[in-house]
Amino acid sequence: MRADRLVSLVLLLRQHGRMSAAALARELEVSTRTVLRDIDALSAAGVPVFAERGRHGGFALLPGFQTELTGLNHDEALALLVAGSRRGAQAFGLGTALASAMRKVVDALPESYRATAAGAAQRLLIDPETDLLARRVDADEVPDTVVAEVRRAVFAGHKLRIRYAAVDQAPKWRTVDPIGLVTVRGQGYLLATRSGADRTYRLSRVVAAEELTAPAQRPDRVDLDRAWQERSTRFRTGGDQVSVLVRVDRSRREDLVGTALAVLAEVTDADADGRLRLEVTFQDPRHAEWALWQLATSAQVLTPQWLRDSLRDRAAAMAAGYE
Repeated sequence: MRADRLVSLVLLLRQHGRMSAAALARELEVSTRTVLRDIDALSAAGVPVFAERGRHGGFALLPGFQTELTGLNHDEALALLVAGSRRGAQAFGLGTALASAMRKVVDALPESYRATAAGAAQRLLIDPETDLLARRVDADEVPDTVVAEVRRAVFAGHKLRIRYAAVDQAPKWRTVDPIGLVTVRGQGYLLATRSGADRTYRLSRVVAAEELTAPAQRPDRVDLDRAWQERSTRFRTGGDQVSVLVRVDRSRREDLVGTALAVLAEVTDADADGRLRLEVTFQDPRHAEWALWQLATSAQVLTPQWLRDSLRDRAAAMAAGYE
């Protein structure tokens, strides 16, 4: 909306001082021509914005044009700024709105808090795109039009029609009763019911969405954290899961646990130089083989035999390729 954009433009000038039309256009995700029209509108409304010509020119506000939010202390302001750095809003299509909100928070802070809180927030990194092993943590990309429609249905309590592409299946239309939205490591999920049965849909697989006018059949209040935990438990205990007994170096325990669905048992193996012996579960045979192959000689599968044979054959084939 234009009103929100005008407020964001004023806040950008408040926080950065002089900015060129091109820089404002990049921040606001609009054209330079739109920025110039917005500047004219602000001037006509009495906002003291003026232009400076020349190589280092741009637009600026007269000093002293601001409001203050005196109810926030330094740590409260820092908490808001750090929360604004998380990537969950991207999964729900709220990234632009979040950036606008953070500009308003910073601008409304008392002068004594503004610089120190913003500087401290730059010293904290939440959910980086890569871990220590340089593995990229990819966030889901969901079209804004899709996630906006899903979000509206969730908030309004209306039924939702989605065209969903399940794994290895063609997209199909289905009507669901939306309960809430969850983001985990940059991946967004829709918790819903369909014909009374619990369903969990990954937002990146929703090809299209349509909010309906009919009210959703759902409770007035919901504990999303508990609902997510229950569905995660059912997911881990269903399907073609396999149980694996494995001996692993202590230094690679977290790597093993991080890829497994659950740890059923864990002891120190007295016959293996202090190695750990774990019984873990994987979603299916393919998942188990992939996870154990990543650990190379740091892990040894004890059972099942078919997994031992599969890893042995795979290693032999690789060795033959290097002869």
